[in-house]
Amino acid sequence: MITVKIKEINMIPIQDQQIYFVIPNQIKEENLKAIIRGAFMGAGSVNNPEKEYHLEVDFGNEQNLQEMKKALQQLGICVKTLPLVIYIKEGEEISKFLALIGANKAVMQFEDIRIQKEMRGKVNRLVNCETANLNKTINASIEQIAAIKKLQENGKFKKLEDNLKEIAILRLENPNISLIELGKLLKEPVGKSGVNYRLKKIMEIAKGE
Repeated sequence: MITVKIKEINMIPIQDQQIYFVIPNQIKEENLKAIIRGAFMGAGSVNNPEKEYHLEVDFGNEQNLQEMKKALQQLGICVKTLPLVIYIKEGEEISKFLALIGANKAVMQFEDIRIQKEMRGKVNRLVNCETANLNKTINASIEQIAAIKKLQENGKFKKLEDNLKEIAILRLENPNISLIELGKLLKEPVGKSGVNYRLKKIMEIAKGE
């Protein structure tokens, strides 16, 4: 076996014709970055971030993979591994990796897409949340209105306390508004919990009928 020292890396040709390298612990940072850059340029790839975040580097043997993983971790890059593959699926870590190897233009393009993608994701989550809340409000309102109409039909509505009659009439007139908004319409406004208490009481009375 012959060991050939190229700069600060030991490159070791062996019988299976693969090249194994060992990165010294005291290697200069700029040289370490150059090694990582070379490995990526030789056997690396990064997906279009519009679809998914995925960067990977393939290796011919496990030793080289472990050496590269150690080098990346030393420089603060978190990676995961599969057999003979190092990969990153977190957008921020991919951006850090690209900056590390000096791909500054790629970093700017990647970050621009990542920001737009994350903003769209936030908007979609907000819309979904608002839709879910609206559906919850509407479903609750339907049950409340059904209870109120039941009391009106059987003549029990007139026997309700004045504060229950007031909130019941407001609910019939405003079927789509929230409890908070409903509470503000009362002669003496109350908060969400106060409105919820009154409407629940009306529904309990209706169930007992």
